[in-house]
Amino acid sequence: MEQRPTILSGIQPSGRLTIGHYTGALRNWVALQSTHECFFMVADLHAITVPQDPEELRQRTLETAALFLACGVDPNQSTLFVQSHIPEHLQLTWVLACLTGMGECSRMTQFKEKSAQHRHNVNVGLFAYPILMAADILLYQADLVPVGADQKQHLELTRNLAERFNNRYGQVFRIPEPYIPPIGAKIMSLQEPTKKMSKSDPNENAVLFLTDSADAIRRKIRRAITDSGREIRYDEKQRPGISNLMVLYHVATGKSIPEIEQEFAGAGYADLKAALAEALIEFLRPIREEYERLQNAKDYLLSVLAQGAEKARSRAQQTLQLVYDRVGFLPPAVPEAVGLTTSRES
Repeated sequence: MEQRPTILSGIQPSGRLTIGHYTGALRNWVALQSTHECFFMVADLHAITVPQDPEELRQRTLETAALFLACGVDPNQSTLFVQSHIPEHLQLTWVLACLTGMGECSRMTQFKEKSAQHRHNVNVGLFAYPILMAADILLYQADLVPVGADQKQHLELTRNLAERFNNRYGQVFRIPEPYIPPIGAKIMSLQEPTKKMSKSDPNENAVLFLTDSADAIRRKIRRAITDSGREIRYDEKQRPGISNLMVLYHVATGKSIPEIEQEFAGAGYADLKAALAEALIEFLRPIREEYERLQNAKDYLLSVLAQGAEKARSRAQQTLQLVYDRVGFLPPAVPEAVGLTTSRES
């Protein structure tokens, strides 16, 4: 039987997931399950590069896992786990850190941007974030990694570190390739349509969350920023506001942009907004309902995550043991194997 290519991806539990997470990641994850060996993680270790409330982080971790499942991630097809449940992520990070130059991390665009945003908390974790990301990927011998524009630099470092290790210690790591999803509608802010929608946006009217109520969806779409004029025509550069709403209508209905332009020929912005709100409500309804059901099934959620962690750790341990052997670490001895006994036995 031909081995399926391995994919690893994850999302931080640092806030509620948006419709952008669905279009950019989750629906692609669901599509990949039948053709790839998939490892999907709640990336809680990455989340603490900025301060998190401990109780909220625990709750968000479960909520994020529930949304993965509500969007169609099948634990019988994919491995779903929490990053911090696999200590090998941090163990491999240290080995890779000892192969990484200071300049390589300091050149990372995301580090520069986040350092500017969080001047009061420029910590070592933020600096070393790309090394942990490399460990995430290499630990599972991922062939492919779904990446957006903001992560391409990190994947390039991952590839460099894998090649550097292999050249120094012998072939251990597969060299991962970027995976550009065939479906990847980019969703922009409802209030600043030249900026990507972000779950951390302080203005909730700018963000459509997967768990928003019908009333919240109608309110946010009604208040969404559009452009001057009345014609409903797609032009991402000149008319970013209305173009963003058309992309959302495409996501919710499956209609092409030309079909949408034809449907609303002669209509006004208010007509598109009204139709879009109702389409989004129906589109997100099954996700929200399944999420609410899972919120009341905590034992099931924990069971799925425990089973996922067991499978993920089995793969991770194989890689880490090989890495430790190649690096030259002395393996721990089993007391009975070297003739040692406990004080009770003696």
